[in-house]
Parts: sequence; C-alpha cells; structure tokens
Amino acid sequence: MTVIDRTDEQSDSAIVAQAEKAVERIGAARDSIKTVIFGQEAVIDKAFITILAGGHGLLVGVPGLAKTKLVETMGTVLGISTNRIQFTPDLMPSDILGSEVLDQSPDGARSFRFIKGPVFTQLLMADEINRASPRTQSALLQAMQEYHVTITGARHDMLRPFHVLATQNPLEQEGTYPLPEAQLDRFIMQIDVDYPDLDAERQILIETTGTDDAEAETILDSKELAALQLLVRRLPVGDAVVEAILELVRATRPGDAGADLSRLIAWGAGPRASQALMLAVRARALIDGRLAPSVDDVLALAGPVLQHRMALTFAARADGKTVHDVIAAVKAKLG
Repeated sequence: MTVIDRTDEQSDSAIVAQAEKAVERIGAARDSIKTVIFGQEAVIDKAFITILAGGHGLLVGVPGLAKTKLVETMGTVLGISTNRIQFTPDLMPSDILGSEVLDQSPDGARSFRFIKGPVFTQLLMADEINRASPRTQSALLQAMQEYHVTITGARHDMLRPFHVLATQNPLEQEGTYPLPEAQLDRFIMQIDVDYPDLDAERQILIETTGTDDAEAETILDSKELAALQLLVRRLPVGDAVVEAILELVRATRPGDAGADLSRLIAWGAGPRASQALMLAVRARALIDGRLAPSVDDVLALAGPVLQHRMALTFAARADGKTVHDVIAAVKAKLG
C-alpha cells in the first residue's frame, strides 16, 4: 500500500514519464549551479530539495561560505524573480512588507497608495536574518505560512511560487538574535554550511580570483518549477516510509521519546515537521532519479528537518548534550 493523491487520475506510466523528464531537467539545473558554487554539493542538494518540496530554507554558517551567492545563483537557474533584503538591527517591518503613502491628485483629492516591499517576489533572499530584531524577523511570518500579508487591514497576495531562503550566522556570534520558534517552524529545513575541503577551496581560489567570473545558466522557469513541485506531491510513499516518519518525529517529543531521551528534550517537533519530512524525502528521491522515497531518505533528512524544531532541557545542556546527539539517538532507535 502507498500514500498518493487519491484524486489524481494520472496513470502510473504518465507519472513515470514526467519523473524521467524531471530528473533530466533537475540534473541540468544542479550542474548549472555547480559552475558557480564549488565544493558544496550536499548544500546545493538540500537547497534544491527545499524548493522542490515547496518550502523555505534556513542556511546557517559563518560568513564567507557562499551562502548568499548560492541563493542568487539558484534564482538565476530557476528562472524566477528574486529580491534581497540585508537584515540589520535598524531594519523595520515596513522595509520588508512595504507601506502606504499619501497621494494627492491634481484636483486636491487625497488617497493612500500601497507601495510593495521586497517581499513581493518569487525567491526572497533574507540575508543574515538573525541580525534584525525579533519584531522585524516576525514580519515574514505571515508571508511564509499563508502566502499573503495584511497591511492596514488589506490583504496582499504573494507571487507564486514564493520561497524564502534565509542565511543566518551562528548564534554565538555577536549581534545576533535567535529567531522565534514559530518562525523557525516555517522553515522546511535548516541547512548547515560547513567549510569546503582542501580540493574545493583550491578550486575556489583559482576560479574566483581571475578576470572572468563564471555565470550560471537559466534552466527552468516558474511554470516548470511549479510543475516539478506538483510532481513531488504525486510521488507514491510506501507504508514503511510513512511509519518511519511518524516514529522519528514523535520520538523527538518529551512524552514519546522514552525515559532516556525525555529528560533531555524540553520540546520537540510538531506535525508540521512530519509534513516537511514527507515532502522532503519525496523531493530527495526525485533528484536522485528514484520514483519513490525510502527509509534511508528519512534518516538522511532527519537532521536538517528536525534540528531547528527542538530544544533541550537545561540539564541536557549542562551535560554537554546537543540537538544533534538527541537526533542521532532517535535515528539509532529507528534503525
């Protein structure tokens, strides 16, 4: 038995044909990104999974690891409109959402006109999002979840598709503000960006310090991207994968984690994490050229999907435990 959209009347053969074409197009898009971003294949794949799953991503790493460049390049390759917001401590919500201005017509009549902010785009780069105050960070919350914003009582819809790829410096750095838990939960996954290995850094050094800069080629467009996202939702998911997702996510909650782990967890992942993991494993299977996800996909994406949706108790932190330690223990139980 598998889980699939029961209202979908497409035959299995049609889905297979679409998937085969999609794998080719996704491969071309990934290759285009890699002409600009070197040595971060795992990060590129996770960012792609995030977009194909229809969600938002949080890239975390120290400055200088090409997080911003990756987002810019993805916008070019996907063929969608992009905007960038540089988050700073003095940034205001209106700098993100927009504001109303008072216009006066030649006959003297006055009326308010809404000027849209940079959030009205298809791919929003929220650069160093944790440099801004919590109030400003939260201005994105409604747009990320409901795909519209409300200004002075009036609704303004976002463009579709709409994705936020936010970059964040490690919280230990000076001048950073932790994102609210409610906003963290809107990110389908947290993508940790590490230092490149020696060979990749050598390539970066050679390729980026000459007179010519590599440029990514536009491969997709918004309509094709939307079709790929729909295809991800149509891929079948076996019962074993569904049960693995449920067991894994529920095991991150204090009441269900077992006595050995419950004492370590202050709060765990909610149902939105299960939804995110279900979509993410489908997208991972598709970019790997498979027509259905496996339990291995669940285990591979457990960390990125769950790590920002959990908090440890004071006792656990005092003992030197980390969220990664708890997730590893939960994955070990799953097998």
